[in-house]
Amino acid sequence: MDGTLLPTLKQAISARNANAIRAAQQAGITVAIATGRRTAYTAPIVQGVSLRADMPLITSNGAVIKTLGGEAIDRSHMVSRVARGLCGLLRPFGALVFTFDRPGRGELMLEDLEQAHGRIALWIEANRNAIEVVKPLENGLLDGDDPIQGMVAGGLSRMRKAEEALRASQWAGECDCVRTEYPARDLSILDLLPKGVSKGRALERLAAHLEIDRAETMAIGDNWNDVDMLEWAGQGVMMGNAAGELRAMAKTRGWKQAVSNDEDGVAVVLEAAVAKRAKAGI
Repeated sequence: MDGTLLPTLKQAISARNANAIRAAQQAGITVAIATGRRTAYTAPIVQGVSLRADMPLITSNGAVIKTLGGEAIDRSHMVSRVARGLCGLLRPFGALVFTFDRPGRGELMLEDLEQAHGRIALWIEANRNAIEVVKPLENGLLDGDDPIQGMVAGGLSRMRKAEEALRASQWAGECDCVRTEYPARDLSILDLLPKGVSKGRALERLAAHLEIDRAETMAIGDNWNDVDMLEWAGQGVMMGNAAGELRAMAKTRGWKQAVSNDEDGVAVVLEAAVAKRAKAGI
């Protein structure tokens, strides 16, 4: 979504991107959204442009797969014991949030609203009705009521240090993490995921569920949390607005490069795919 399908700092899919997705669906192409956002923060944006109810949504960086209409396909959880351990380890680095797969208040749990608001203010305002403040955060992470993911947000350098601390800790074997970086805002989000969960693994599971061969898949992304998805897909596409390090990676790994999100890069790629399919008579 952010940095790929959505224009910079906007919360609506452009008309061209929406038209391109609808055209791809009509041409028989399955279009899935893969995002770090949770389902409740994703679905309203997608529902607003009249897309198919059976459109797959990979949310929370691969922890949950549902259709736009709400049909559950797959879900993973982080054991609460691990989540509590991560609180003690990562609290010094930035604002911690845990996400639960349930509707309403308590879907998001954090302990310091002021700290989080100072770093991710737009996200806080957009999700305020789902947030429950629990202090200390460990008190809300109860055995048997497991979150689907966590995240810690802060400046770029601090989040890289947080990632290093996690990889060197006792929790490294029970938790995976991926970074999403916005250098212009000095903002980095470190997503904390159940072991083995990622957008790439979710795409693999979704393709198997839909009986689609890996060679027939394409992934489009712009950030570090998209890398394993781009690697798994038959064809990876890196957005033109991605960081220079990622664009350089694209060249060495054979990924195509799209124009930026503000130039409707997703639409350009999908329009070409639909045209290629039509030319082949498919």
